[in-house]
Amino acid sequence: MKEDDTMLICTANDYNGMSRKAANIISAQIIMKPNAVLGLATGSTPIGTYLQLINWYEKGDLDFSFVRTVNLDEYKGLDPNNLQSYAYFMKTTLFDQVNIRPVNTNIPNGLETDIDFECKRYNTVIKSLGDIDLQLLGIGTNAHIGFNEPNSAFEKETHCVKLSPNTIESNARFFENEDDVPRFAYSTGIKNIMQSKKILLIASGKSKADALYNSIFGPITPSVPASILQLHNNVTIVADEDALSIIKEKGLL
Repeated sequence: MKEDDTMLICTANDYNGMSRKAANIISAQIIMKPNAVLGLATGSTPIGTYLQLINWYEKGDLDFSFVRTVNLDEYKGLDPNNLQSYAYFMKTTLFDQVNIRPVNTNIPNGLETDIDFECKRYNTVIKSLGDIDLQLLGIGTNAHIGFNEPNSAFEKETHCVKLSPNTIESNARFFENEDDVPRFAYSTGIKNIMQSKKILLIASGKSKADALYNSIFGPITPSVPASILQLHNNVTIVADEDALSIIKEKGLL
């Protein structure tokens, strides 16, 4: 474990250890503030974290009845009932397994064709909830957070993004073939993320090692979107040995 003024790095032995440590942080937030606003992420990385939270809920240790959530992103063009939509992912992976109220869960509407309308609507939803108490983030192999891809500038608020070839290739494993992966997505922006009171970033596997090193110790640049987290005043990173391998090789942890 390493700590400086703004960033805490917690090492886990493996994916399961990472998931338990991340779930501990989220559960503590819910216990401290039962009506907490949680920013949630999708993808393969947080699945173990959600399973641990479900386990504690089933044991009676957690109550989601007053928790409010706002998800980072959604594929443009996918119906919420599409097995690959993030709405479906959240419903089946977490929401249906705990006592959260559907009215308290928020995800961008992937079927909205009016981009300006949907971006403004979702920004209004986020603002209506007040500050996000804890934002959960994964990290892409190109260091994207949410669907904020490497770019020439940081996108501030909810926007429609053209997915990079790297992200399309990484996400193709969830679809029958790469051609089925949507090319666009709605995503909350860097400003939305950075306004969260606390940020929890989780990472697992050697494929994330380069992105994690560049994000924590490299220059702050929109070509490495997660590098902006260096400017936040309350970030916890929970990563396994493989994800932290480059950082450890360089003697930085």
